[in-house]
Amino acid sequence: MKVYIVKDYHEMSKKAASIIAVQAAMDPDSVLGLATGSTPVGAYEYLRKWSEEGTLDFSGIRTVNLDEYKGIAKESDQSYYHFMRENLFDHINVKEENTYIPDGEKEDIDAVCRDYEALIRKLGGVDLQLLGIGRNGHIGFNEPSETFPGECHCVDLAESTIEANKRFFESAEDVPRQAYTMGIGTIMNAKKILLLASGEDKAEAMYQTMCGPITPQVPASVLRLHRDVTIIADEAAMAKAGTR
Repeated sequence: MKVYIVKDYHEMSKKAASIIAVQAAMDPDSVLGLATGSTPVGAYEYLRKWSEEGTLDFSGIRTVNLDEYKGIAKESDQSYYHFMRENLFDHINVKEENTYIPDGEKEDIDAVCRDYEALIRKLGGVDLQLLGIGRNGHIGFNEPSETFPGECHCVDLAESTIEANKRFFESAEDVPRQAYTMGIGTIMNAKKILLLASGEDKAEAMYQTMCGPITPQVPASVLRLHRDVTIIADEAAMAKAGTR
């Protein structure tokens, strides 16, 4: 596990974008696992800038997103389909047919999960998986639980997750209560993992992830078992974990 402690969100974003850019340049048909939420937005801004300048080519890149809300139309401003178009896909030369996000509109939960797992396998797996971390240690939408879920599944969102995500909606009541997410097993099958953390509200989660027991009660703690994990976190997020 490589750990980089940087000054702030800006430095975290730039370093993360550089790692993703190197992956895209070294392997132009890479499969990138992408995340949503506020954490990766800064990294996506750098990737957009470099693509628009012509220094970064995404024409052969394939992408698979970690998650999507269940029951939300992809045209909705709050869908992760919309998020990815607004923050990245519409500004780089990635082919739309090479971008994949779980289908939040389908009612057949088993079919959505089965099809997404089959898609990832067909693509040859994820080469570099980008992750954020929730205040409760979740990665993707894998909430604290009694076991580490293996594959894509539909999850009931924790109240702390709903509270954290309500800023993207008019109110907490508008936040969907369920979401599709890659399972921990799927995430751990990625060849490389890049975890980002910023802000003092992530300090306890980072401490438990890096220094506490490996437990499904802190889903991100399982990353310590992966062979190739890079963590980029700012000083505020690492205030409790230090350099461990």
